[in-house]
Amino acid sequence: MKEYTTKDVRNVVLLGATKSGKTTLAEAMLFEGKVIPRMGTIEDKNTLSDSNELEKLNQRSIYATPLYAEYQGCKINFIDAPGSDDFIGGAYSAFRVCESGILMVNAQQGVEVGTDAFVRRAEEQKLPMIVAVGQLDADKADWDNVQNSLKETFEGKMVNVQFPDATGASFSGIIDVLTMKYYKDGQVLDIPAQYADQAEEYREALIEKAAEFDDALMEKFFEEGTLSEEEIHSGLNKGIVSGDVYPVFCVCGKKDVGVGRILEFIRDVAPVPAVKQDGPCSIFIYKNDVEQHLGEVSYFKVMSGTLTAGMDLEDPVSGGKDRLSAIYAVAGSKKEAVTSLHAGDFGCAVKLKNSKSSTTLAAPGSDIVYDRIQYPAPKYRCAIKAKVQQDDQKLGDALKKIASQDPTVVVEYSKELRQTILSGNGEQHINIVKWRINNEFGLEVELFAPKVPYRETITKVACAQYRHKKQSGGAGQFGEVHLLVCPAEGELNTKFMINGKETQLNIKTQDITELEWGGKLEFYNCVVGGSIDLGFMPAILKGIKERMVEGPLTGSYARDIRVFVYDGKMHPVDSKEIAFIIAGRNAFREAFRNAGPKILEPIYNVEVMTPSEYQGAVMSDLQNRRGMLGDMGADKGFAILKARVPLAELYRYSTTLSSLTAGSATFTMEFADYQPVPGDVQNKLLADYAAQEKDED
Repeated sequence: MKEYTTKDVRNVVLLGATKSGKTTLAEAMLFEGKVIPRMGTIEDKNTLSDSNELEKLNQRSIYATPLYAEYQGCKINFIDAPGSDDFIGGAYSAFRVCESGILMVNAQQGVEVGTDAFVRRAEEQKLPMIVAVGQLDADKADWDNVQNSLKETFEGKMVNVQFPDATGASFSGIIDVLTMKYYKDGQVLDIPAQYADQAEEYREALIEKAAEFDDALMEKFFEEGTLSEEEIHSGLNKGIVSGDVYPVFCVCGKKDVGVGRILEFIRDVAPVPAVKQDGPCSIFIYKNDVEQHLGEVSYFKVMSGTLTAGMDLEDPVSGGKDRLSAIYAVAGSKKEAVTSLHAGDFGCAVKLKNSKSSTTLAAPGSDIVYDRIQYPAPKYRCAIKAKVQQDDQKLGDALKKIASQDPTVVVEYSKELRQTILSGNGEQHINIVKWRINNEFGLEVELFAPKVPYRETITKVACAQYRHKKQSGGAGQFGEVHLLVCPAEGELNTKFMINGKETQLNIKTQDITELEWGGKLEFYNCVVGGSIDLGFMPAILKGIKERMVEGPLTGSYARDIRVFVYDGKMHPVDSKEIAFIIAGRNAFREAFRNAGPKILEPIYNVEVMTPSEYQGAVMSDLQNRRGMLGDMGADKGFAILKARVPLAELYRYSTTLSSLTAGSATFTMEFADYQPVPGDVQNKLLADYAAQEKDED
């Protein structure tokens, strides 16, 4: 392979909804770049992009695949990112290392919800994009519909560089108004007379758009009424980089129509990598994987300097060192050994010790560190366990390995729930994880609904007392605690009715604890007359905290409670720390149950983007999930619904939403707060917990 310096490298991510044609376009780009002698197809399961066994089985992109094409003196690295929201992590990795994107739009559908979601994410990442309209040869292709949806999505920022000669079975070529040529059957022809007027109209709009971002070009346009191709390139580059222009191209990957022109445009107009060509070498690992016959493979971008085979680099954070004995240019499953890679270029290495995603490796002593990739929060959670208990350790190792390869897979053991919780971007995502555990690690597992992390609190004032007395030969145990509980809210009040008498409590000592699971515990020692020594107060507090870890109602964490210890008794010989731990714990339990106890549940803010025709069905489903609907709006042809929904009602929501909207809706969810559960729900939870305790007895 030729050695490419930074100025001759371009890095592009292919984005678009599922079945928009990204993988077919990628295959055509590989063919145009002479990386492959002939194009594979998704149906034949022989594309370089979807070469993973899972992708072949599902006939869709699951992982972000790095590829490249050498075209007219330029190396164009491109990443084929999955279109499904379940596998969005690949797009986020690509955003981090690419300077521009190609947004695929299906000519049969126009801008879909999935497409619009990618536009939003790209704009958040300030990623310049060009638009490629594909599948123009499909029966339901509709150029006018595509134009309308693009105008609505990009709000005056889109400009046509090309248009098709026809759509459906009659499609055979494209008219390019930048070169003013007709591309058909591998030939570059003059524009036929029947398209001349439309071409002139499109070209004038293109020139006006290019002139908007450069005063000198605008002045020339006013004076001469036109610009040269190079001047249009210059103006478009500025508009694209600023996010104010989205040039629209036409492409048919299967017939390899228009693909060369997109590559040519990327070479001429797309941004050059913004990296340091000089100085110490550093690389950023944006993806790692395990591949058959190779082992662990780390995919990286050279961020500064020049990387050569055999170079020693270190992780500035951990101090771990790695020798990159061999480095490769990557085109999916095809890897070509190279001697060096310059800043801005992509590559991979195998069997690195410091190979986790988002890791920086740099020249020793350079102290270069790049920020980690920030992935979206998971939207699907379930509990997982091995079918055979003896496989628990093996399952833990398998999950750890999978999560290291896919950072959007989150695994945690919840001490509170006593479950291993597996989280991801959707049920398809989790099913892929399960498939890997079954087939790659040979383990049988169960997936099921996770417990909900409820909280317990109180709503009233209550008193209780408990005496712990134990005598079993020799020294005994004795401790008696009188305490009062009330909600930890509002101003601190110390005057209460105790045993029918208004009592003013005087605080001697206090301890306020911010609980790790949220909320707080306020503990006040109000004992007078020495009925309990000050030295036993920590023991009483310890007993209360132990009971709060396993709340009296359902065993969930308790929170937001004030406790006043106002009296008690002790024995000069038998009073010990353990006695007051037990007395404090049981007095708190009894008072809690008499203080208007309430179960709190986690509430999430849910935002759904759906085509308008499904709005009613989505709203009805949210209400059936005890959701409280909030703001509703519309954006670029889609309905936006906001609601507050209990976590208990969100299990498998992504699957239901996909079913309701034919896979065309997306959603986000974010923890909001804890709120009291309705009375009927609380009664059911109490009954379920009582039955569980009975079974355990």
